[in-house]
Amino acid sequence: MDSDGVSSFLRNRKLESFFSAGPAQDSVEPSTKITVSKNESESKMGAESSYVDDDGWIPVLISWVRIVMCFVSMMFTTFIWAVIMVVLIPWPCQRIKQGNIYGHVTGRMLMWILGNPIKIEGTEYANERAIYISNHASPIDIFLMMWLTPTGTVGIAKKEIIWYPLFGQLYVLASHLRIDRSNPTAAVESMKEAARTVVKNNLSLIIFPEGTRSKNGRLLPFKKGFVHLALQTRRPIVPMVLTGTHLAWRKGSLHVRPAPLTVKYLPPIRTDDWTADRIDDYVRMVHDVYVKHLPESQRPLGLGNSGNSSNS
Repeated sequence: MDSDGVSSFLRNRKLESFFSAGPAQDSVEPSTKITVSKNESESKMGAESSYVDDDGWIPVLISWVRIVMCFVSMMFTTFIWAVIMVVLIPWPCQRIKQGNIYGHVTGRMLMWILGNPIKIEGTEYANERAIYISNHASPIDIFLMMWLTPTGTVGIAKKEIIWYPLFGQLYVLASHLRIDRSNPTAAVESMKEAARTVVKNNLSLIIFPEGTRSKNGRLLPFKKGFVHLALQTRRPIVPMVLTGTHLAWRKGSLHVRPAPLTVKYLPPIRTDDWTADRIDDYVRMVHDVYVKHLPESQRPLGLGNSGNSSNS
C-alpha cells in the first residue's frame, strides 16, 4: 500500500506505503450495527444506492471528533501492547498472538468509534490457515483487517516501518514480517525468508495484492507477490472482498462518512497443485474472482458487466 490513507489519520503520509506485498453477530454499541451473514448479499449495489452523502458542517465536525478519538485510542492501545511485547521478548510465538489480540481489540474499537454499519459474510472461512488477501481503497481496510483476520496471522511490510514512531516498533515486536525492497534480489530473498517463517511457525498471512490503495475504489491490477508466497507456503488463498470503504473514507479526506460496509470472505482457493510456470494465470484468475464479487462501481473501468479481467 503506497497511498496516504492512514497517514491522514496519523498525520504522516508514509504509513500505508510500508504495507505492500490485521465478532459478535450483534454489536452491543448503539452507534454501530453489525450483521454477520453466511448467505449471498441481497444486492451489491443496494448499500451504495441507499447511502446519501452529507457534507454539512455538523457531519464534518462529528467526523473530526471521531478521527481524533481514533487517534488517541490507537496511541493508547499501541503503548499498552508495546509494554506487553517488551515483557514477552523471549517468547516470539506469544508476541505474534498478542499482536493479533492488539489488532482485534484496536481494529474493533476503531470501527466502533467510526460508527459505520458493517455486514460480515462467509465467516465459516475466517479461521483457515491461509493467505488472506483484500482489495484496498481506504484506511478503513486496515482497521478491518486488524480486527477480522484470525489469531496466528502476520503481515508483511517494508523494513523501514521500524522507523515509524511507536507503531513501527510494535509491528516489529509482534514478530510481523519485513522485506527489503531496496533491490530485486534482496526482495526475492526477503519473500523466501518470510515464506519459511510462515511454514515453520504455522502462520497465516495478510496481504493487499494491489500493492497500493485505489484512488477511486475501483479494483487495480494485482501484483504477483501473493502468488509467489502461495507457491512457497502452499497455503490456500482466502479472498476478503470489501465494499463501501472507499465511500466511507475517501483518499486525501479527513471526513469519515457513515456509508454501510460489507466484508465478505470467499471460499479458500487451494494452491496445492499450482506451478511456477502459470503465475500470470493465477494472478488473473484471482483478480477475476474479485471482479465478479465487487459491485459495478468498484470494478475496473472498461470491463462492463462481463466480469472478465485483462490483467497480466
